[in-house]
Amino acid sequence: MSDQVEFAPLESSATGEAAGSADLERLYDVMVELTVEVGRTRMTLGQALALGPGSVVTLDRLADNPVDLLVNGRPIARGEVVVIDEEFGLRITEVTTPRSRPS
Repeated sequence: MSDQVEFAPLESSATGEAAGSADLERLYDVMVELTVEVGRTRMTLGQALALGPGSVVTLDRLADNPVDLLVNGRPIARGEVVVIDEEFGLRITEVTTPRSRPS
């Protein structure tokens, strides 16, 4: 059994909309997980187990650098963290192109 999947391009209709756009609308209600990644770090298991209240974990990103927006673990955009009514939000400043996205 092959692990490769072949995709056929959608054909355009006379109105300029892709054929099957009504079928694509079925995906609008599919739930995905959005994650805002502030930064990352690596540490040993012993270091992780030693973390407690008051511990500070240094991340690999500077405070003024944009943060990443991930959909199901894949980066799709970057932005800046904002506070709206005491809740965190993300102002998107850049949508990454498929070519610039790490695989």
